[in-house]
Amino acid sequence: MKTKLLLLTLLTLPFFSCKTLDKKGSESFSLFNGKNLEGWHVDVPKMDNNSQIRNPFIVRDGMLVSLGTPEGHLITDTEFKNYRLEVDYRFPGEPGNCGVLVHASTPRALYGMFPQSIEVQMMHENAGDFWCIVENVEVPDMESRRGPKENWGITEGKERRIKNLTDGSENPLGEWNTMVIEAQEDKIKVWVNGDLVNEGYNLTAKEGHIAIQAEGAEVEFRKIELTSL
Repeated sequence: MKTKLLLLTLLTLPFFSCKTLDKKGSESFSLFNGKNLEGWHVDVPKMDNNSQIRNPFIVRDGMLVSLGTPEGHLITDTEFKNYRLEVDYRFPGEPGNCGVLVHASTPRALYGMFPQSIEVQMMHENAGDFWCIVENVEVPDMESRRGPKENWGITEGKERRIKNLTDGSENPLGEWNTMVIEAQEDKIKVWVNGDLVNEGYNLTAKEGHIAIQAEGAEVEFRKIELTSL
């Protein structure tokens, strides 16, 4: 059953652990308890009819790990609105693809795989790109960062990628990166290791689930922390 994020109910959500206070006095909650996937659900199409297919999302040494295959998503049971999300992640082996999806709603809305959402890219050397997945976001200099306007779109075959603002914000492979996503009303900002790498407005969704991808490469997550705004 879907639940809306209400500030008065945050304390009642069982998977919010390690409550802290940030410098502004807002409460921060870990979305991952370090032990299991409580508070999340898996959506991996290849698992639908084959019980022998492995779950690509596991807990290892206190970290949440996306094994990369089979491809799919790990999705919060709860929907969120107006928050700052801080994620520490790294590629422990080969570089590859992954992402955090915000304002996720309808499952498998694109290519029978991706939930309707805005993706904040973690792909090596592209961290901070936006990908429109049956939702839209606008940025300054849209044509230089998205391509010709006549090709823009939010579904299959359209220009859905919006390039980030910086080069060199990611740490070397194997080292930890910190991504911060601030989503408030119809605006979004993204920082990677302290650099502002993307900023958008006029989002077509203002709330929804948060999702982690399995998209081909192994990725470790040691921190997934949410602060209400």
